Amino acid sequence: MSTSKTSLSVIIASIIVIIAGVMAAKSVILPFVLAVFISVICMQPISWLEKRKVPFGLAVFIVLMVVAMILILLGGIIGRSLNNFMKDVPKYEENLRSMFTSIIDSLNAIGADIDSTQLIDLIDPGKLISFTTGALGEIGRLMSDSFIILLITVFVLLEAKSFINKAIVVQKHYGTSLSHFNQIGNSIRHYLSIKTIISILTGLFIWFWLWLFGIDYAILWGVIAFLLNYIPSIGSIIAAVPTILLALVQQGVGAMIWTAVGYLIVNTVMGNVVEPRVMGKGLGLSTLVVFMSLIIWGFVFGPVGMFLSVPLTITLKIFLEQSEKTRWLSVLIGSGQDSKRLLQRDKDL
Repeated sequence: MSTSKTSLSVIIASIIVIIAGVMAAKSVILPFVLAVFISVICMQPISWLEKRKVPFGLAVFIVLMVVAMILILLGGIIGRSLNNFMKDVPKYEENLRSMFTSIIDSLNAIGADIDSTQLIDLIDPGKLISFTTGALGEIGRLMSDSFIILLITVFVLLEAKSFINKAIVVQKHYGTSLSHFNQIGNSIRHYLSIKTIISILTGLFIWFWLWLFGIDYAILWGVIAFLLNYIPSIGSIIAAVPTILLALVQQGVGAMIWTAVGYLIVNTVMGNVVEPRVMGKGLGLSTLVVFMSLIIWGFVFGPVGMFLSVPLTITLKIFLEQSEKTRWLSVLIGSGQDSKRLLQRDKDL
């Protein structure tokens, strides 16, 4: 019993030390982590070009140029729209406060006893808008390091070509299989490719819906919906709240309701109907673990960690599966399929 407790204590202590170290070196580690994930995504189109007789070096160049153009385009849209929006934020915040004060005064007139100043400070509608713009600012600052990230990506992609041969040699001569790296790559590529398509469709539908109702900065909110859709569970809510408040300030209650309906329809259809069907067997993670990973990786890496929470947790789960000593942790954070399979195997025996 004491041995198992000691082992668990050592594991927990090790995790705490690793997290502290990663947080201390976040500015160095985060660009590398992003470069690795970009490389995993890029390998599929690079392989597709290679099959069509495009030399590997040229295929890497073409794919990275496409990635660079996408980053520049997103950065331009976010930067230009966000700068204009931030100039109008004080006006929107003042209008929101006035509306809240008017509503509270109306309630007090019919007998309610509400301290408007304390309630508005507690809710602080301006913070709801500032949270979203702050997350975008973090992404914008990260995009300013896009040259370094793309440079690291080039080296990772060039190394990936020789890594396959190295893995074969290691397995053949040293008896150590590195197949789990391939499993990690396939899992992340599967998740991110599907999530990207779903996020693009979500952003386009939101932009069109807001443009249809004449909401200010519709393209900015469409890009925000696209980006925050990568954040599981709460991303769509974070994207929707500022836009709904803006619709209320700009056009009134009717526009607010229709804006909320648009977000509800798009996120329900995409998140609960389309994505589960396309994703297939799922992430292999429990719903609670997905939400907890969002909090933990967000704490470690900030807003960018929230975007990468699922891929990072999938990677961690696959690494835990490789050792008998940590396989039980992999089962605990899994979706339940692993435990069902083990229980079924026990019954068969």
